[in-house]
Amino acid sequence: MTPGITIRDRLGVLHPQRDDSYYRERDLVPPDLWHALLKAEIGIVNYHTFLPRDAKEIKGIAKNTRKLLRGGNGEEADAFREKPADVAARMLRDLAGGKGGIVVLNDEAHHCYQDNLDPDEKADKEDKERNRQARVWFRGLEELQGAAPVKAVYDLSATPYYLKGTGYSEGFIFPWVVSDFSLMDAIESGIVKVPRIPVDDDAKEDQVVYLHLWDNIQPPLPKRVKRSELNVAGWTIPKTLEGALQSLYRSYARGYSRYRNELADLGEPPPVMIVVCPNTAVSKLIFDWISGWEKGLDDSTTTLVPGELELLSNVEDGTWTARQRTILIDTVQLESGEPLGKDFKQDAAHEIDAFKHELRRRSPGADVAKVDDAALLREAMNTVGKKGKLGEQIRCVVSVGMLTEGWDANTVTHILGVRPFRSQLLCEQVVGRGLRRRSYAVNENNRLEPEYAEVYGVPFAFIPSDKPVPKPRAPRPAVEVRAVPEREELAIEFPKLDGYRIELPDEQLHADFTGDSQMHLDQAGLALWVKHGAVIGESEEVDLDQIREARPQVVAFALARELTRRQFAAHDGAARPWLFPRLVEIAGQWLDQCVTTDREVTTGHLLLAQPGAEAAEKIYGAIVRYGEDRDRPQLVMPIIRTFDPHGSTREVSFLTRKVVMDPPPEKSHLNHVVLDGPRGNTWEEGLAQQLENDGRVAAYVKNERLGFTMPYVHEGRSHDYVPDFLVRLVRKDHREDVRTLIVEVSGSQKSPGPTKAKATTARDQWCAAVNNWGEDGRWGYVEVHDPWKEWHRLDAAIDRLYGDDRELLGLAD
Repeated sequence: MTPGITIRDRLGVLHPQRDDSYYRERDLVPPDLWHALLKAEIGIVNYHTFLPRDAKEIKGIAKNTRKLLRGGNGEEADAFREKPADVAARMLRDLAGGKGGIVVLNDEAHHCYQDNLDPDEKADKEDKERNRQARVWFRGLEELQGAAPVKAVYDLSATPYYLKGTGYSEGFIFPWVVSDFSLMDAIESGIVKVPRIPVDDDAKEDQVVYLHLWDNIQPPLPKRVKRSELNVAGWTIPKTLEGALQSLYRSYARGYSRYRNELADLGEPPPVMIVVCPNTAVSKLIFDWISGWEKGLDDSTTTLVPGELELLSNVEDGTWTARQRTILIDTVQLESGEPLGKDFKQDAAHEIDAFKHELRRRSPGADVAKVDDAALLREAMNTVGKKGKLGEQIRCVVSVGMLTEGWDANTVTHILGVRPFRSQLLCEQVVGRGLRRRSYAVNENNRLEPEYAEVYGVPFAFIPSDKPVPKPRAPRPAVEVRAVPEREELAIEFPKLDGYRIELPDEQLHADFTGDSQMHLDQAGLALWVKHGAVIGESEEVDLDQIREARPQVVAFALARELTRRQFAAHDGAARPWLFPRLVEIAGQWLDQCVTTDREVTTGHLLLAQPGAEAAEKIYGAIVRYGEDRDRPQLVMPIIRTFDPHGSTREVSFLTRKVVMDPPPEKSHLNHVVLDGPRGNTWEEGLAQQLENDGRVAAYVKNERLGFTMPYVHEGRSHDYVPDFLVRLVRKDHREDVRTLIVEVSGSQKSPGPTKAKATTARDQWCAAVNNWGEDGRWGYVEVHDPWKEWHRLDAAIDRLYGDDRELLGLAD
């Protein structure tokens, strides 16, 4: 039994009838025992075989028709799907019915266990899915044992211990294990590559940022994204992620140069970089950023945009490369053997076509039309780094989820983990994909030459770093706050904004630089110099000097390009390139007058997407400010968050130790109102009680981990304002807009400077932009200092919102 198709196929060498069987190749069986061995029935299957299958009569039948045929019975009573006994019987048909008894060998057996989840322990989505897979495997073996005599079960694993979320202590070793050779022993003896991780850098952080990459990426990467919104053109890659990619690529380019000088002429495959992503949204964005993408133009034609990492780009000189350098792989789909999902086939359409073309070139007589797409991608993935095979020339693999055990390309030299790693088992599994040596030839001293794998984003605990590791998180909170399904009518929805843009008349541009235009550059969350170290062997240093030494004119051009592409695009997104020369001049003036830096930090940092976008916003604000001073007509509009445009109370679910209102609310979609402060906030509680008693209030919610924020600028720096309450009013007519009032409960303990900036932004920018947009109802903002004494302010604000008061809506002339 194996965890996936890759290992299942590799273990085909255990069939004694094959010419390449290990019994013959490694001379494992004495001649007088061959006859007995050939009598054995050997089956090699992935655990997905234990999943019940549909009867052939029901295949292709619509889902609703199937429900009708079941007569209202649940999934467990589905007469058109195999029962556990049927699954066992199906498996035994390939093993002569198991009459002579069965011996089971579980490979990578840390995937096979009986989970024991404590009711008090919260397992996340990934934990639950891993436990579900383990149950399928474990219970399938139990059913097999009930159908035929199972003589023994042998579990084989290099990492035989429990993960967090299984119900057992994390790192608890399986009690039936016999261990022979540890990973550290293999590294120190030189029979595998030596992994090197970032151990020092020049970032302005207490921890090594590219070692703890996931914790340092801000803003967080997207989780759930609609296909129509997944576009790398609208993505501002976080500077920490971009810095990690650029730094690791610089190291890769060095290794590729050595390969080209020493190995390419010998017909050896190129070195490979792998990127492990947490979900399909992140993997697609990173894949397009690395490999290139197809951009739609105003005249309905398209053009190819090259990837940001030249050696890994699939676009060169305006056309797709003949052979794929970078591929996108959904490991979960490929390893299960299930048909590829429509979305992934759409994402991988070009690489599938490229591999089919390559297959025609290699095998002129093959009927490529009959080749299954999943099998084709699996063949490409499993032959990465293998001479004469489909994946020979692949240089980069971007994977959705973990690259599976059994994928052991010996050409992997660089690994980037863009996902959380909450246990050493996960760390060892992903790094293990890069530890197989390329060469076992000994040198003149009869020893193996050291080979290295550079690893970012995978925090090994057993390789020391000279920078402190942050303290562990606080203990688990005690109170669960969640949306109540039975209160769906109380749900509140809201748009999410990344900023604001002003529609200006198309005329000569000028800028008015003030204190708000100032920007200070440091290396918080960003490392340009990184030292890679290992538990044994040499270290390596990487320096992104193309950023550190960038000339101001290059930076000005980059900022002008960003302004032209985003802030000064026409309403329909069309470019206005005639503005570019003037924007270059203004960007140069801004660099001279408004930018300050820490010592040894240069303006080259602005070449990175995230700080470059912030700089463009400041320049844009100065241009808008010049127009305001001269009464030019302008209209504030929202910049809707690209991959997360809307939020809702439906998505709320978290644990907290904060005080909650007692009694619980009745007009809130959530089961609790969370109060700020160590003993709660009586003003917030008072406001909630007032809202409960007001007949004009349809629903309200305390803005605690709701995801509702307002971007604003104070003292030259960007911040997110989190107001206290959202209040949805009763609709007097079902045809009228939904009206929502944003309420801030402020007091003397709050700093007056930021409070004023927040209030001004909330009313004059956020509400004005959303109301001008007109797609999300009508919004107003009010600030209440003491709800017990100032109830009239809230009362009046509700009346003004019903009356579409332009000042409250931020639309005053």
